[in-house]
Amino acid sequence: MNDTAHLPPFPDRLSVDPRSPYYNAAIFEYDVGIKLNDRVRTEVEEYCISEGWIKVPAGKALDRKGNPLMTKVKGKVEPFYR
Repeated sequence: MNDTAHLPPFPDRLSVDPRSPYYNAAIFEYDVGIKLNDRVRTEVEEYCISEGWIKVPAGKALDRKGNPLMTKVKGKVEPFYR
């Protein structure tokens, strides 16, 4: 159903935060999913394929600016379009 010919390729590192240098708006025009160790993760904030990690919120904890605290989870990262 999805025509992958016009979809932009995934970068090595991507973040959902618009303030990050790794943010790419063209990719977020489409529905993006992340697999970590063959398990689909829905709460991913940032990933790096070459280093093999994702960043996810650490519960309900917030930093002093009101942003969620992140924890790094390591494994095999596979981004995909849904």
